[in-house]
Order: sequence, then structure tokens, then C-alpha cells
Amino acid sequence: MLKKCLIIASLASMVFAGNVKMNLNARQGADNFHTVGAEKFASLVKKYTEGTVEITVYPGSSLVKGNPLKAVKDGTVAMADMFIPFTAGGGKVFGISALPFIAQSYDDAYKLYQISKPAYEKTARRWNQKLLYSVTWPPSGFYGNKKLESLADFDGVKTRTYDKNSANFVNGAGGNAVALPWGEVYSALRTGLVNSVITSSSSGKDGKFWEVLTDFTKISYAYPLQAVTVNLDYWNSLSSSQKDAMLKAAAEVEKSQWEAVKVEDKDALDTMAKNGMHIWEVTPKLKEELSKVADKMLNEYLKDANKDTKKIFEEYRK
Repeated sequence: MLKKCLIIASLASMVFAGNVKMNLNARQGADNFHTVGAEKFASLVKKYTEGTVEITVYPGSSLVKGNPLKAVKDGTVAMADMFIPFTAGGGKVFGISALPFIAQSYDDAYKLYQISKPAYEKTARRWNQKLLYSVTWPPSGFYGNKKLESLADFDGVKTRTYDKNSANFVNGAGGNAVALPWGEVYSALRTGLVNSVITSSSSGKDGKFWEVLTDFTKISYAYPLQAVTVNLDYWNSLSSSQKDAMLKAAAEVEKSQWEAVKVEDKDALDTMAKNGMHIWEVTPKLKEELSKVADKMLNEYLKDANKDTKKIFEEYRK
């Protein structure tokens, strides 16, 4: 309570001064397209608020080492971008974008996001924050030392997965899922603790996976979302014109980033191929086999989901 009072007192002094300064913890490194988007957002906010709101972006999770949802809730940091499926506290709703094969394209992913958005916003409010914008990652594929052609190729794999859904997926396909922080993945591949990874082309490029793995199979497992939120105490301290300016900037960045991700995907695939990684399209046989695993997972997911979550899938399938 004392901490919250101190935050409010600090905010009141900033509003009185007419200017607000906020820090944004960016999960990825400075060169990642999500961080570039956050920098663009900060620049637009400064422009549209005529300099009365300044946001400083800190790449590489330099401000928050733990749960970003909690850090923003507590006001440890005013703003953060976060990988929604991996964010503890988001519950079932935050796992929607990482369910296998629900979205089959960028258009599908955007449609699913729009339908799910009210549920994301509700969860964010419960954690004392406002969702400003969200952007997909390139579709998750499978990195390993061989081309995946059928379910049998999952035998013996030790795969770093990024959330409960991806772990269940790998285990359901006959592999072994391993939970590891992103910062430990490269060394784990070097030492053999894991020999494969499910993640995006962008992460494979950033991680220089061609140095430790040979193949990337484009199974297009999922289109998981990254979101930017702001602490509600900070948000409520803003004037109406400042809020409108921030929402305008957020809408512009969200729109441009949903196009930028397609460019990023192609660039990442080209970069990996130039560095010797074999890029494979998914075979019809493997897609069919993995779809059965995915269908089973969705049925399990929906079994104890609330009616609001079930409505999302009903609307999405229309």
C-alpha cells in the first residue's frame, strides 16, 4: 500500500509539472523488430503529445528480469512489452495465440487477435494495466538437425519449448519438451541438453541457430502474440489529450508492425539460408499427423475453459 501511495504521489508531481516520463521494458534485444516497434511507438507518442509524454525504451529485459505482468502491475516499471503466452498470470486466455494450428496465416492470426482482444484487455485490467497494442511473431517452426517428415521424426528429440501449449504439443508428438529461459537456449544446444527448438524464424535469426543446428521445418505451429501494456496508475495520470495521442500512436504502430512482421519473417528465413541452414516446407503427411495432436490439445483446452473463452473460438470459426 505504501508503495502504491508513493507511486501516486510521484505521478501527481509529474502531472503538476505538465510532463510525464515513463520507462518501457522491452523483452527482446535492440535489433529485434518488436523492440524497433516499441522505439517507433515512443517516438510517435513524443510527437503527438508535443513532448509532454516521453517514453524511454530499455531493450533486452534490462529493467525486468521476472514476470513483466507483475512488474507493470506493481509500478516497478511503467510499461513493458511481453510475450503473451509465456506471461504468468494471464491464465488460459493468454495461451490462445499459442494453440497449435488455430491460425493458419497472418490474416487468421489477426482475426483471432481481434476476437480475443477484449479478453486480453480484461485480463490486463485485472493486473492494473492497459493493453496498448499487440503484434504477432512470425509463425513458430521446428529447429533441429534433420528435416521433419513424419511424426516418427519426433522420437528422441529434446525440444526447448516456450509455454505449456508448445510443451504439450512436443510431448504429444512423441518428443521430449524442455523448459529453458531464452538466455540459456544457445548454450543448451551447444552442450546437448536440448537438440531442437520450437520458435519463430526471427528468434532463430537473432539466436544464430545455424551455428548449432542444421534444419528448420516450417510447420507454422502458431502465431503467438507480443503485447505492450502500461500501468493504470500512470495511464490515469495522463490528460485526455495525452491518452488520445498515445492511443493514436499505438494504433499506428500496431498496424505497421503487423506488416513489418511479414518482412521480418522473409528476412530471417533468407538470413538463415545464407548462413547454411536448410529451410523445409512442412510435408502433407506431417501436417496431417500434427493436426491430430493439435485437435486433441484444443479439446483438452476447451474442456474447462469458461464461456467467454469458448465464445472466442465459436466466433473465430464462423
